[in-house]
Amino acid sequence: MSTIDLTPLYRTMVGFDRMANMIDNAARLDGAQGYPPYNIERVADDEFAIEIAVAGFGEEDLEIETKDGLLTVAGRKAPVEDAEERQFLHRGIAERGFLRRFQLADHVIVTGAELKNGLLRIELVRELPEAKKPRKIEIGAPAKGRKPKLIEGDKSAA
Repeated sequence: MSTIDLTPLYRTMVGFDRMANMIDNAARLDGAQGYPPYNIERVADDEFAIEIAVAGFGEEDLEIETKDGLLTVAGRKAPVEDAEERQFLHRGIAERGFLRRFQLADHVIVTGAELKNGLLRIELVRELPEAKKPRKIEIGAPAKGRKPKLIEGDKSAA
């Protein structure tokens, strides 16, 4: 895998260090995780779903957690008591544990999860706070009582 040098971002853009760190972390983790396979689906404009193939895992074997914009899905299979007695000619169903992480965008929250037919489906919604939602500005009379601020040394606004 080729590496990407994000140093120019740090040198020329102020306040984008968080985004650069997220890109760097995603590039590092993407090649390392191949199990279990997953899909990310856009259900609607502000609704998403993550489906993870977790064949052989029950609800008690799975743990879903969100913290600081990071969704973590972990699967831990309890050892089976009769595993030593069974002789497999071919063992293709992976029962190993896994840890899968997804970086969530700002204001994206998990609304639910469902395990059905070996697929874990996690529902996500983007809920923008009122202050972040677009609003219409009326065109008309200027705001009353407001004067433009003067910046020290700037005589052009006077």
